[in-house]
Amino acid sequence: QVQLVESGGGLVQAGGSLRLLCAASGRTFSSYHMGWFRQAPGKEREFVAAVTKSGGSTMLADSVKGRFTISRDNAKNTVYLQMNSPKPEDTAVYYCAGSQFYFGATSQHYAYWGQGTQVTVSS
Repeated sequence: QVQLVESGGGLVQAGGSLRLLCAASGRTFSSYHMGWFRQAPGKEREFVAAVTKSGGSTMLADSVKGRFTISRDNAKNTVYLQMNSPKPEDTAVYYCAGSQFYFGATSQHYAYWGQGTQVTVSS
């Protein structure tokens, strides 16, 4: 029942930084594991990062480890994706998603999705 809205996307130069935000409505945000996924044109949606309900644990795709950081602020009903040193291959539509029961990289486990925000990394 949670509604998710992403923001913060845009054009960024390689080596710069960008911070994505996902705002959730309602009073049950802390009941969901949250994840970030992305989809580039002609490609399948892929996992980027996930954070547990309390924010105590995180998971990152190998392709973004050391560069991206996921975090959440349950008091603000917001999850973040800090993108440092983005690369052109990071260009995609980024989606946030919520999972009621499972924490991980499998998109099938996430029942709630935002509309996506475009991130374009130029070289």
